[in-house]
Amino acid sequence: MADNSAIEWTDATWNPVTGCTKITRGCDNCYAARFAERWRGIEGHPYEQGFDLRLWPGRLDQPARWKAPRMIFVNSMSDLFHKRVSHAFIDEVFDRMETVDRHTYQVLTKRSSLMRNYLRRRYPNGEAPAHIWCGVSVEDSAAASRIRHLQAAPAKVRFLSIEPLIGPVGEIDLTGISWVIVGGESGPNARPMQLEWVRDIRDRCARAKVPFFFKQWGGRTPKAGGRLLDDREWNELPRIAAPEPVVNTMQKAAA
Repeated sequence: MADNSAIEWTDATWNPVTGCTKITRGCDNCYAARFAERWRGIEGHPYEQGFDLRLWPGRLDQPARWKAPRMIFVNSMSDLFHKRVSHAFIDEVFDRMETVDRHTYQVLTKRSSLMRNYLRRRYPNGEAPAHIWCGVSVEDSAAASRIRHLQAAPAKVRFLSIEPLIGPVGEIDLTGISWVIVGGESGPNARPMQLEWVRDIRDRCARAKVPFFFKQWGGRTPKAGGRLLDDREWNELPRIAAPEPVVNTMQKAAA
């Protein structure tokens, strides 16, 4: 858990799960894995196990301890929809997000079909509420199927994190998408991002009237290339209507 996150598009991070496994080209130079593996074998450190998957039930109630509303990136150091995270534990995470609804939660995954299927089970007659934003990571045109999975998921707010952008995304359909973030890769082996790739996404967002957020150019460090695109910062955020009551399958069963 980290307050005052350095990630430009959020306020804080909450990690009830840490660790992951690489499944796509976008994972090749994962910053989270690079950070976690530095501490492998250090007894008593939260990343003593490196980037091996670990559930942290003791962290589930952390958002309730923040009294002021925050934008919270859920599992910045993992993927909530990893196949080894049980539905029961994902339920626990969603229970907390639904209950502590003064915050806005940003749930991001590369396992888009698993998130879609989970949301369909949890909200069979509705959708994830407006304060739980559901997003997928996309690194190039080969990952476009994740966008289609997200569009088929019952969520009020859907967003794309096109980071690291390592190739053109091509013709993407932004129907039902509330927000797009774009960023370049950072770290010692960072792959360069081309200006025309970023401009193409920005212009598609403008035509579709989808808010566009440019996070960084990347490079050796996240801040190395700065954040200016065509001489300005792009910090657009979704325009979200007032939340509606949440009804999930477990609440209905209890009733």
